[in-house]
Amino acid sequence: MLFSRRLFLRFIVPAAIVVAIVAACPLWLGALGAYLVRAEEPDRADIAVVLAGDFAGNRILKSAELVRQGYVPKILVSGPAPLYGHAESDFAVSFAVQKGCPAYWFISFPIRAYSTTEEARAIVPELRRRNVKRFLIVTSNYHTRRAGNEYRKFSAGMEFRVVAASDDYFTADGWWRNREGRKRFLLEWMKTVAGWMPW
Repeated sequence: MLFSRRLFLRFIVPAAIVVAIVAACPLWLGALGAYLVRAEEPDRADIAVVLAGDFAGNRILKSAELVRQGYVPKILVSGPAPLYGHAESDFAVSFAVQKGCPAYWFISFPIRAYSTTEEARAIVPELRRRNVKRFLIVTSNYHTRRAGNEYRKFSAGMEFRVVAASDDYFTADGWWRNREGRKRFLLEWMKTVAGWMPW
């Protein structure tokens, strides 16, 4: 009897816990993915701001959709970190034009920035210079919470909404099913945790 109890406590209970954790994977993995997403429905604004970092073109095309739907008349396209001598914003605008969007919708805005914080520090003053009162931030779904948090630090007196562009690999309820989705999840969580640090 004593042996059976020890066997139960040492092997069967831990095994049952592992099985329960594995069975619940979609729930807690989905919750961790969902935390990264804090997007809003678009509303009318003075301008849309496309954040850098999407090399598939989903963000720029989402912003064009907002113009077509009448939410904004113009789009400011962030363009940090020159690629082969060109700003990322130039590539993004060129891509959108190739997809049939009028070039006059877009304002390429090359900047020197290597983080969302630096990007916000550069973009918000430009929006103030343009007398923008309300703007839409367009970024990838997994980046919406962190982007909103960063822009709130610099945009006192202004209103904005964060609009999600879909990502080819990341969904909150299935990011772990493909390698690129797992990379996006891990990198975004690393940046999120780093943003919580006091320094």
